[in-house]
Amino acid sequence: MFQRIALIRVPAAVGVALLPLAALSQGPGGAPGATPTELRSIPAETTIAAVMDSDWQPPRTSWGDPVIEGVWSVDDMRGIPRERPEQFGTRERLTDEEFMQRAGRDQAGRNAAEDTETFLRNEWGVRTFGYTSLVVDPPNGRIPEMNEQGRARAAEPRGGTFGPGPWDDFEDFSLYDRCITRGIFGSALPSIYGNGIRIAQSPTEVSITYEMIHDTRVIKLDGSPHMTGDIRQYLGNARGYWEGDTLVVETKNFTDRTGVGAAGRHSEDLVLTERYTRVDPDMIELLATIDDPGTFTAPFTYRIMITTQPNYEVYEYSCHEGNSAVGSSLSGERAYERQVEEAIAAGLPVPRRSTGLEVYRPPGEDAVIFNINENE
Repeated sequence: MFQRIALIRVPAAVGVALLPLAALSQGPGGAPGATPTELRSIPAETTIAAVMDSDWQPPRTSWGDPVIEGVWSVDDMRGIPRERPEQFGTRERLTDEEFMQRAGRDQAGRNAAEDTETFLRNEWGVRTFGYTSLVVDPPNGRIPEMNEQGRARAAEPRGGTFGPGPWDDFEDFSLYDRCITRGIFGSALPSIYGNGIRIAQSPTEVSITYEMIHDTRVIKLDGSPHMTGDIRQYLGNARGYWEGDTLVVETKNFTDRTGVGAAGRHSEDLVLTERYTRVDPDMIELLATIDDPGTFTAPFTYRIMITTQPNYEVYEYSCHEGNSAVGSSLSGERAYERQVEEAIAAGLPVPRRSTGLEVYRPPGEDAVIFNINENE
């Protein structure tokens, strides 16, 4: 069996003059000779098998559906802004010069994460896409304005450990703090880490498990109706069907407790329509349309490329185990209240109230700094 090899010319400044398409289309797991730097040398969307060959077909299950199961990630999407910068107008792709700048930033981010950063996981993919935004509709790549109800929800004080408090009971904490969910778009859109997605499929169901807080959606393909409207779930109620080689998933019956990547929470009116298409041995294109008349003045659509990453595994996200966010914040709030009472009783100024965000600030001038490896 002969393997089709195509050569793609890239700018000389990259340092890679020619790169076999096979090394790209097989993905990093199947192309040991393709380094992350080489994979970034070409806009990843130009290497998609279905783009390069109009006759390309996705692999099939034993029952004939396109294979979409496997371990995937949206790490490759991190360098793409959610909304298109206004100077790009309706242009969906970067110029060669703009792409090289983004590829350099992505590579620098990966290098820093691997070589110098120590505080948090900071995961970068191995490909760089030349898209100007994740939002592809409306044509300007911008999320439509919110209506009055949406603006009211967005203006509500931010709760949880990233908010200003006070923290009086568990409902003052976000669903994220409480290890309940980040919502679909808290996981489907790229974040600093935890971007893994595990998909499994059968003739009658597809399940999608997101790495962060290990949410799993079970999508029935058997033609059964949605649940009644009085039953609502954080991830909604999903039903799917195959339209040619594309899995179409319609989800409704959401609560109003999660978001869709824009400021504030969506409403219970949200209807989410997703289209999953296997376009390459190592890529699935997801087009996700948000139609929420209770929040936005018009629908809008994200394009998210779900891709393979070398040696990526999705392990159990043990969120509850060792999670002290709620308990520690509540006990800290009670300790502060005692400090206030003692200060008032002693005629002293009320002590300054700290917030959870201070952990991310640089240390103060009186901080004690030491090398934890000094005695090794």
